[in-house]
Amino acid sequence: MKKVKTRAVFSLLIALALVFGLGVYVFRFARDGADWASFTANRAVYQNGQLARGTITDRNGVVLARADGDARGYAADADTRMSCLHAVGDFAGNIGAGAIQLFSDELVGYNPVSGVYDPGGEGAVVVLSLDAKLCKAANAALAGRNGAVAVCNYETGEILCMVSSPAYDPESVPSVLPEGAYLNRVTGAAYTPGSVFKIVTLAAAIERIPDLKSRSFWCEGETVVDGQIVHCTASHGAQTVEQAFSNSCNCAFAELSLELGGDTLAEYAGRLGMTEQLALCGSVTAAGNFEKGDAGSTALAWSGIGQSTDLVCPFAMLRLVSAIAGDGLVQEPTLLRDGKTTETRILDKETAELLADDLRYNVVYGYGEWNFPGLALCGKTGTAEVGDGAPHAWFTGFLQDQEHPYAFVVVIEHGGSGIGAAAPVANAVLQEAVKS
Repeated sequence: MKKVKTRAVFSLLIALALVFGLGVYVFRFARDGADWASFTANRAVYQNGQLARGTITDRNGVVLARADGDARGYAADADTRMSCLHAVGDFAGNIGAGAIQLFSDELVGYNPVSGVYDPGGEGAVVVLSLDAKLCKAANAALAGRNGAVAVCNYETGEILCMVSSPAYDPESVPSVLPEGAYLNRVTGAAYTPGSVFKIVTLAAAIERIPDLKSRSFWCEGETVVDGQIVHCTASHGAQTVEQAFSNSCNCAFAELSLELGGDTLAEYAGRLGMTEQLALCGSVTAAGNFEKGDAGSTALAWSGIGQSTDLVCPFAMLRLVSAIAGDGLVQEPTLLRDGKTTETRILDKETAELLADDLRYNVVYGYGEWNFPGLALCGKTGTAEVGDGAPHAWFTGFLQDQEHPYAFVVVIEHGGSGIGAAAPVANAVLQEAVKS
């Protein structure tokens, strides 16, 4: 009797172990099945380590990449191939965060019940949110300069344009590539932001300084902080905070930075995504940097101006201005047309509305609406001193246009001034965008 009981307990334990193992397998199959199907060792969908099936198109049906067995190719037009290179990626896997890699399980046609659709067939079609014509316009506007351009629909989160330069033609790869040609500068780089970071400082000031709107800020071309001179671009005299933002006054924003303090500025930089790795369709972006200067220090003053050791990823800035346009709510960006997105509140509605007003004020009273004909533009320029050549040129903002709810960011490495270099690129791209 004792032996029977022992055997019964032993058999029960084996059965429980089998059930547990089956449960673990089912769980991992549900979680990781798509990765198993699209693993590069799967010869049903990969040949010589390269995807052998699937098609990627832009939002209008333009083929951007296609694999069918040994035959692999990209867009028919060379300019489109170069313009969309970093967003689409390449079959060789040199550009790791491109759509070919990000959506490989969709491209192979993975199904959790049947496995891979039609083994040996053509795979599935993945439709990106990109507009190839808009990407071409952005690449043309960059005119060979190193930098990044991105445009998204802030109501849906769909990225319409993602261009990084330098690029190359994936169907005619040169023997010597430009430095950084594999890098997607929209998502994978972080730059000194210059005055576009003043959007972050202003957001903190709006919420933390009650009498901000009634204050007057004095600028005589420079101010002394902790025994060192903080220079401004001009002598602005007495200004409201709106005027100081439009003038991009370093003296006023040094004063605000010192009053807010390093802890508050670091909090807002993190909350608004400036220092975080952000998600995009399963990939993560480059993190930015903000170091808290000591109270009353020159480093603290410069950090709130967007200099010092500040770094910002262009994608993070695109996400921030999208949130401002969306009353503080950001539709998390996606590279898929009609892709599922989540909504994140990063600003109070009232703060976002005030920031939007100030960004519009910049264009109307600072940069000149005639530079952006027909566009209800809200924006902020940045001229980021980097110490090893001409400044990086930034321009970021959005359109107040129900038919064309577009946010944008432009960065040109060593491009010079934001208004002189980055703003014309933004205008060229947005003029093309509103045609559609």
